[in-house]
Amino acid sequence: MRRFSLPLLLAFSTASLATEGVEEKKKKIKRATDLPKVVITATRSATPLSQVPAAVKTLDKKQMEERLVRTFPEALRETPGVTIQKTSNGQGSPFIRGFTGFRNLMMVDGIRFNNSTFRDGPNQYWNTLDQYGLDRVEVLPSQGSVLYGSDAIGGTVNAFTKGSGFLSEAEGGFFSHGRAEYRYSTAEHSNVEHFETSIGEGQKWGLHAGVTLSQFGDVTDGSGRRQRHTGYDQWAFDVRLDIALDDQWTFTAAHQQVRQNDVWRTHSTTSGVSFEGTAVGTDRVRLFDQERSLTYARLAGMDLNSFIDNASLTVSVQTAGENQFRVTGGGTRSYNIVDVDTLGADLQFTSDSPIGTLVYGVDFYEDFVQSHASDNPFQGAVADNSTYSLLGVHIQDAIDIGERVHLFLGERYTHATARLGSFQNPVTLAQQSFANSWDNFSGSVRFVIDLDERDRYSLYGGVSQAFRAPNLSDLSRFDVALSGRKETPATDLSPEKYLTYEIGLKANTETVTASLAYFYTQMDNLIIRRSTAVPLQDTKSNGGDGYMQGFEFATRWQIDKHWSIFGNVAWVEGEVDQFIGTTTQKRREPLGKISPLVGYAGVRWQSTNHRFWTEFVGLTYGEAGRMNTSDQLDTQRIPPNGTPSFLLLTLRGGYSVNEHLILTASLDNLLNQTYRYHGSGSNEPGFGANLGVTVKF
Repeated sequence: MRRFSLPLLLAFSTASLATEGVEEKKKKIKRATDLPKVVITATRSATPLSQVPAAVKTLDKKQMEERLVRTFPEALRETPGVTIQKTSNGQGSPFIRGFTGFRNLMMVDGIRFNNSTFRDGPNQYWNTLDQYGLDRVEVLPSQGSVLYGSDAIGGTVNAFTKGSGFLSEAEGGFFSHGRAEYRYSTAEHSNVEHFETSIGEGQKWGLHAGVTLSQFGDVTDGSGRRQRHTGYDQWAFDVRLDIALDDQWTFTAAHQQVRQNDVWRTHSTTSGVSFEGTAVGTDRVRLFDQERSLTYARLAGMDLNSFIDNASLTVSVQTAGENQFRVTGGGTRSYNIVDVDTLGADLQFTSDSPIGTLVYGVDFYEDFVQSHASDNPFQGAVADNSTYSLLGVHIQDAIDIGERVHLFLGERYTHATARLGSFQNPVTLAQQSFANSWDNFSGSVRFVIDLDERDRYSLYGGVSQAFRAPNLSDLSRFDVALSGRKETPATDLSPEKYLTYEIGLKANTETVTASLAYFYTQMDNLIIRRSTAVPLQDTKSNGGDGYMQGFEFATRWQIDKHWSIFGNVAWVEGEVDQFIGTTTQKRREPLGKISPLVGYAGVRWQSTNHRFWTEFVGLTYGEAGRMNTSDQLDTQRIPPNGTPSFLLLTLRGGYSVNEHLILTASLDNLLNQTYRYHGSGSNEPGFGANLGVTVKF
């Protein structure tokens, strides 16, 4: 079985059409679009979904448009096995199989998005991705470390950006098209405007550009309270150029940038609201300005007719800026600035091996970090004048044993190096520098067994190692964490190690798609917080040994051409050793902010010509009452008895007036519940309407 290594599968399958007749071009494009659904992230190669050794979740631009999603993290909230936390309205973080923060790996077009300043626990960085610039998203649970390196513990999320679609223009010649979108929400008082356009010459080149302007207002919750300082402004733009150099090679150059202004962390300020007994913060002001950019160039070749079948080289430059301004209850003003520049390179090949298909390559990322604070002469939130590098070499062999058994054997070597230029010793309060490096080998054995000749039913599973090297946040963070507690540097840390066992079933028939999975993750050397002798001050140590386990079930049944029903349920639970007070003794406690039982179900009707559709969905989170000591100290975000359960009901639909105009609307939180996601710092919107208008041209 031939597997393709690049996300440009459809593009390359039509790249040779430029020199053929129009009718032959159309036939080949139709054959390409009739291919089975493929995913990239699970194997680093385009593999039919039925033959992937995992239950990969996908989210496409049509789903995001229909759901009128507000931010990228919220776009994932109806994805099986994914729950959401929102420190504030502009600072969201997904939980995947019980893990969040820097224990999930985010990528954009296959380029590593995580950098070495990402924090433990929920953080805001995923909010700086513009969902309007995305074509589709793939969520790979658990086993991403072997293919992608450090941080891929709970899951690996790969967001693929929009292009011009120039290779789909079978007729050739000049083309141009575009769209304008508008979204309005009553309960969150927001307006979003998006405009995009594409031009080019079919089969030769294409240019795509888009811009998004967002004005998010203060949120009104189910009790009718309008929560101050939960709104903020954001702008984003992206541009991408694709060129077919010949029948085998393409060149891509892309740039994207996002800016957020005045994103308040309201739970720590006097503007916060109490929820089921949570404390209200004492700061007068605590806000963030954030900006990120990604620029990359990629050269990719396919069907090279040599020892190397497919090849790609990607060179990238990323920037990330985080500016925090704080005014304490006593009136003390301070600022904290972190700027990160990341250089990246990824070289990947695909070749036939004597027994299968090899995907192999090398990747390298290096962060250059500047960090300053007005109340610390030596560092900002992390060590100043620092660098952090990750070098990885990976190889995976996809082996077909007969016609029904597909085996995937993978191995990765990673070398991580941290050089801390200047940070403050938390004991002596003197300036200090530090350097260390770590090496890791991780492997995986995965399988898929086709249970019938038509690839409708399959059994999959395997064993996968994973790891996370200590990053700059682990080693040097000197900043406010939890509900007013301070996190301090700790340089004597070792990598975390994980071992995940998984078994599952998948079905993909003419009318039903379904997946069922059970996983068990063993955790060793987890980096955990521990109290110090200084009041309200924590440090970090390796010492957490424990486990995470759970199951996920998802299904969709297309009853007939009009009606379909769908749903999913996910449950996780886990425990880890935690330090008792300031001692070195430990006890087993639940993992922090563990996700509750989550259920989702809906019914959809659509007209024969698909011009009109409507669906009614329900999303429920169970009570999140299993808390550890750290959760109990997070009094501004988590109620004393845990976060109550809630049920969200949504009615939405859309109508294509003609080929140029689409109208979309939804009624959210029909029960007008006052709720917040577990570990979040503000309440979610009450009953409200979302309205969307799309104009194509």
